[in-house]
Amino acid sequence: MRQPPALALAVLVTAIHAVPTRSEEFSYPETKKVDVVEDHHGTRVADPYRWLEDDVRESADVASWVDAQNEVTFQHLESLPRRTAINERLTQLWDYEKYGTPFKKAGRYYYYKNDGLQNQYVLYMMPEIGAEPQVLIDPNSWSDDGTVALSGTAFSDDGRYVAYGIQESGSDWRSWRVMEIDSQKVLEDELDWIKFSGVDWTIDGAGFFYGRYDEPTEGAEFQSLNLNMKVYFHRVGAPQSADVLVYQRSDHPDWGFGPEVTDDGRYLVISTWKGTDARNRVSYRDLSEPYAGIVDLIDGFEEEYTFIANEGTDFYFLTSFDAPRRRVIAIDVANPAPENWREVVAQSEDTLVDVTRVGDSLLCRYLRDAKTAVAQHDLDGKWIRDVVLPGVGSASGFSGDLNDDETFFSFSSFTTPPSIYRYDVETGESTMLREAVVDFDPEDYTVRQIFYESKDGTRVPMFLAHRKGIELDGENAVLLYGYGGFDISQTPRFSISRLAWMEMGGVFALANIRGGGEYGEAWHKAGTKLRKQNVFDDFIAAAEWLVAKDYTRPEKLGIQGGSNGGLLVGAAMTQRPGLFGAALPAVGVMDMLRFHRFTAGRFWVDDYGSADDPEQFAALYDYSPYHNIEDGVEYPPTLVTTADTDDRVVPGHSFKFAARLQEAQAGDAPVLIRIETKAGHGSGKPTAKIIEEVTDRWAFLAHHLDLEELEVAEPAALN
Repeated sequence: MRQPPALALAVLVTAIHAVPTRSEEFSYPETKKVDVVEDHHGTRVADPYRWLEDDVRESADVASWVDAQNEVTFQHLESLPRRTAINERLTQLWDYEKYGTPFKKAGRYYYYKNDGLQNQYVLYMMPEIGAEPQVLIDPNSWSDDGTVALSGTAFSDDGRYVAYGIQESGSDWRSWRVMEIDSQKVLEDELDWIKFSGVDWTIDGAGFFYGRYDEPTEGAEFQSLNLNMKVYFHRVGAPQSADVLVYQRSDHPDWGFGPEVTDDGRYLVISTWKGTDARNRVSYRDLSEPYAGIVDLIDGFEEEYTFIANEGTDFYFLTSFDAPRRRVIAIDVANPAPENWREVVAQSEDTLVDVTRVGDSLLCRYLRDAKTAVAQHDLDGKWIRDVVLPGVGSASGFSGDLNDDETFFSFSSFTTPPSIYRYDVETGESTMLREAVVDFDPEDYTVRQIFYESKDGTRVPMFLAHRKGIELDGENAVLLYGYGGFDISQTPRFSISRLAWMEMGGVFALANIRGGGEYGEAWHKAGTKLRKQNVFDDFIAAAEWLVAKDYTRPEKLGIQGGSNGGLLVGAAMTQRPGLFGAALPAVGVMDMLRFHRFTAGRFWVDDYGSADDPEQFAALYDYSPYHNIEDGVEYPPTLVTTADTDDRVVPGHSFKFAARLQEAQAGDAPVLIRIETKAGHGSGKPTAKIIEEVTDRWAFLAHHLDLEELEVAEPAALN
C-alpha cells in the first residue's frame, strides 16, 4: 500500500538478535529484534518487534513465538495454588439458565437461551408467551468445540424466513444463510464477506438488503484494511453472484453503509458512516417507485442521525444536532429543509442513548449518572409516563414495531441477576416473566456510587461493589476496571466473573471515565485525540482515590480493561508502574502509530487521531504503550491476553507490547501473554473458553495481589 506522504518510511533490516530475559524468576522465550526505524515528521521511532505483526496463520516464526510464549504462561498459571478451586467455583456459578430478552416477529415470539454451560446460546420460538418453546437454531451443533457462533438474525415480515449470520473463531467476518421457519429447512443461499452490517428484508419477503466488502486477497483476510463496502439486494433462492448492487461510493472507499427498511416497507434508509464517531449521512430510496433513485437527506458528517422509524413521510431520528446529550426530531422527507425539522423529544439533563418505536409510542432510554432511566412519549413527543424499573441498574431491550402493543426488557445490576419483563405500552404495567436463579445471596454484597476528582478537577463517578463488612485498612485486593472511549458507556450490570471476584473477597471498582458516553458528546470528546490523556488521568485518579480512602494499597490494586480498555491499562501501567500491583490488558491497542493500517483500525482515527498528522502524532507517541516502555523499570505483574483470530485489534499489538515489556522488565514480576486459539476479539467465544480465561485471570490476580485464601461459598438458599 502507498504510504501517506506525511510518513517517510526508513526501514533498516540488518542484524537480528535475541532478547535475553531480565527476570530472575522467569525464563522467557527468546524474541528476535529487527532494526526497523520510521521517520515520523522528523522524529525517528524504532520498531524492533515489527515482525510480530505478521499473521500467526501465515508466519511460521510468529506461530513458533506464540507456542513458546503460551508454554511459559501456562506453566505459571497451572502452578498457581488456587486455580483449580477458582475454576470449579466459576463453573458452578456459570451453570444457571440464561435468557435473552424476547422479541416479536410476525406473530411469533423469539428468545435466546443458554441452559447454563452450553458453549453458544440457542434461538427458540413460540406462538405466544408461556407456550411450549421450540428450538429454531442451535449453533452448538455447528462445531465440536463451540467456536462457530450465531451472530445475528433478520426475520421477514411475513414470518416465512429468517436470515442468520455465522461467525467462525471470533472473526468479524460473517457468512449469512436463509432458513424457511415452518419447515426449518436451510436454503442454498449463502452470502460471504459481510462485516459491520446486518440485513433487512423487503416487506414482501422476496429478499433483503445488506452491506459487504469485496473478497480480500488470499492470506490477507485477517490483516488488510476494510475498504469499498457496497450495498446489495439479495433475492431468496438466487446465488450471491446475482445480487443487485444498490449503492456504492467508489469516490469514498472509506465509507460504510447500514441499510434499513422502514416498518411500513416503503423506504430503504441508508446510514453512511466513515469511522467510529456517531456522525453520519442519511440517504433513502422510495421502494414503492420502481425507478426511484437514491436521495440524500442528510449530507456531511457533522452530527449523529440514528433512524428510529417513520410515520408516512415523517422520518424520526435520534440526533446530537443542537443537542450534545441527544434529542428526537422528525424530518418530513417531502419538505426536508432544516427550518422545517420538528423537535419531538427535547434534550434533557440525562443522556439519551436509545429510542425505539413500539406501536404509537417512543420509548426513550437514558443514562442518569451511568444508570438506566426510561421514559415513554407519544409520536408528537408528549410525555406519557416514566417506565418503572425494579431498581438501580441497567435495562436493555424495548424493541418493537408500529403494530405492537407490548415490548420486553431485561434488567440487572452488579448484584441483581438478569430478570425479564413484559411491558404493556397501553397501561404502563411491567410483568416479570423470568428471574435468573444464581448460586449466591445478593444480601451478602453492597454497591455504592461515589464521585472523585480527576487531575484537572473533573468530577468522575465510580461504582464500588464488594462483600458487606470489609475493613478500610488498605489491605483489600481491589480490581479497577475502565474503558474510556468511543462514546461507549459502562453501566452497572450483572457479571458472573465479577461476582466470583467479590465472593473471593475482592473489591470491584468501575470508573466511568471520560471518553465514554455517560454524559453525552462533551464527555466523549473530552477523552479523544489531543485530549486522550484525560482518560488515563481519570483512571489513575480513581486508583489514587482507592488508595487514599484505604480501600487498598498499590501492591494490592489490580487494573483491567479490554480493547480500548486494554490501551487504557497499557498506558496507565507505563505512566504509573508503581501505582499498581497487577495488570490485565486484554486485546488492547498498544501501538498507537500503526493501528490505522490494519483491518478496522482506520475507523478509530475518530477517537485517537492519526500518526500521519504531525500534531496528533506527538500526542499519540507521548502515551502509546508499546513506545513508552522504559528499560530498567519495575513493572507490575502483567498478564496480557489476546487471540489468534482477532481481526478487530490484530494480535500483533499485544505481541509487540509483551515482547518489549519482557525485555525492559527490571523486577522479578512476571510479564506473560496468554494467546487463545480459534478466538477473536471476544464475540462468539464459547462458554468453555470464557471460563478458562476468567479462571486464569482471577488466579493470576489472587496470587500476585496476595488475596486471602479462597473460601468457596456454600450454595445460597434459593427461592
